[in-house]
Amino acid sequence: MTVRPAASETGDPLLLTPGPLTTSKAVKEVMVHDWGSRDQAFIDINQAVRDGVVKVAGGERTHTCVPMQGSGTFSVEAMITSFVPRDGKVLILVNGAYGKRAGKICDYHARAYVTYETPEDTPPSVEEIGRLLDEDKEITHVFAVHCETTSGILNPIKAIADMVQAKGRRLLVDSMSAFGALPIDAKSVHYDALAASSNKCLEGIPGMGFVVCRLSALAETEGNANALTLDLFDQWKSMEANKQWRFTPPIHVIVSLDQAIKEFFAEGGVEGRGGRYANNCRVLVEGMRDLGFETLLPDDLQAPIIITFHKPADANFHFETFYNMLAERGYLIYPGKLTVADSFRIGCIGRLHESHMQGAVDAVREVLREMGVSNCAPARAAE
Repeated sequence: MTVRPAASETGDPLLLTPGPLTTSKAVKEVMVHDWGSRDQAFIDINQAVRDGVVKVAGGERTHTCVPMQGSGTFSVEAMITSFVPRDGKVLILVNGAYGKRAGKICDYHARAYVTYETPEDTPPSVEEIGRLLDEDKEITHVFAVHCETTSGILNPIKAIADMVQAKGRRLLVDSMSAFGALPIDAKSVHYDALAASSNKCLEGIPGMGFVVCRLSALAETEGNANALTLDLFDQWKSMEANKQWRFTPPIHVIVSLDQAIKEFFAEGGVEGRGGRYANNCRVLVEGMRDLGFETLLPDDLQAPIIITFHKPADANFHFETFYNMLAERGYLIYPGKLTVADSFRIGCIGRLHESHMQGAVDAVREVLREMGVSNCAPARAAE
């Protein structure tokens, strides 16, 4: 049986990636109109988005949402450079590309930092974090990635937050690929700031990030930023004064995110969205393992966001061919970016359901047959 090309409800290929993602028809359709950035109708939508994000975070009355133009990295950079004073020092937890990127941000902005690095398939030890904080009293902040999409690993963010709070330090979280799908309730996970994006688990489109900020901590950040456009304090004070952006807002992104947040709550919030993704992950992993593929991570470390698979050692397997043949069938996946293993990645977030994941597995089966790949075990297991 030949697998027919897959498509979203609007006829587009399915994006099995960590973002940008497949979005709903309604999220796309709301963007076909124009709004004035100073008009009350848009101002109300912008406020609804800010309030909705805070509700997702569980931070009503204690936190606020400060949106920023650009990709998620813009918001991470704004978070680090606004919350870490110029004489501060950051402990960066690294087990993938996004922890390393935080170090690069600190380099650019002359923020002192040290790193605690573990392999890409290994979460940080909470006890080691405590030891490092005890040894270096100059550390003021800890930066942690919630779900590191380099591998798909879920880091123990609640335990990290508890340790950082116990040691009297401040936590900054990159929850880019997890926010909205994995629990990180502000009432139980103590952080100063958390950065995320419109185009991940909230299922909006790219172009806007945001930082969920503890109000008491944000109030202390005036003067920290050394970039006008990335100054979260200034952005916050301006929005609180007149509900408007300091500079031209990404209007269509904001309007589509408003629609996406409505759909998020209609699905059941974090529990509903995360439950669908977890089922997508189960179907994908079980199907790929049945074909002989091996996952990089054990199930207890795997977040239901994006799955890293070892490349087969079979001489007939060529990733570019594999990718292109899946794309012809309507499934767009991601190459790997690991140093610990030769791999590729398949995402299970966005407007995807069980039937889409089963269709992807069926397409992989057909592509392998056409490529003449008979053994999907990686090199270490194939020897």
